[in-house]
Amino acid sequence: MVNRSYPITMEVAGNTALWTRPDSGDSPCSYPAPTYSAVRGLFESVLWGPAVLVVPRKVELCSLPQYHSYTTNYGGPLRSATSIKGGNNYQLFATVLTDVCYRLYADVIPNPDKTALPESATSWDQRTTSPGHAYQEIFNRRLKRGQSYANLSLGWGEFTVSYFGPFREKTQVCTDLPDILIPSMLRGVFQDGYNSDYRAVYDTNMCIHEGVLVYPKRGDCL
Repeated sequence: MVNRSYPITMEVAGNTALWTRPDSGDSPCSYPAPTYSAVRGLFESVLWGPAVLVVPRKVELCSLPQYHSYTTNYGGPLRSATSIKGGNNYQLFATVLTDVCYRLYADVIPNPDKTALPESATSWDQRTTSPGHAYQEIFNRRLKRGQSYANLSLGWGEFTVSYFGPFREKTQVCTDLPDILIPSMLRGVFQDGYNSDYRAVYDTNMCIHEGVLVYPKRGDCL
């Protein structure tokens, strides 16, 4: 029996976003569109359940990519030992996107790895004849109500959304946007489902065409 996939969609917008390019080092620079794992995270922020997998398919840009310099004071554990001991922060510089708006698309499928599920998810999965369909219905209800499992953010935690919900009629995809080539784009670092180990995966030769970025289908990871 082939497991069916169930489509889910969502629109998100915000004042600032940072989809970090790993090659930009300690002064992070944003990709022009969210990564595969970032899209998955946004969907799971509305409704998370380890019994299913959210598989991002594409993102539509509904605003032109606009870059802006951003500076913040960092006081986290990656400071030098001297800075931590002295209680000193340091300035962190980044190149972010401003005034962003995206339409996100994904499919929901049952998690094929039943052994890694927590007990509560296993119980729910066993009582549900179609986990993907159940997730889709619950997700759509929560989205219309503006409910979320966690705060939605656009990259960094402080970059919260100004809107998340169903597609709005006034939102238009930037179909006249010139092609943007992305030679290498991070797909994700925990790509083997719930509670997986670190494994960085990249997609190559990506292109935003007529305002649309399609994530490649891969057999080795979701």
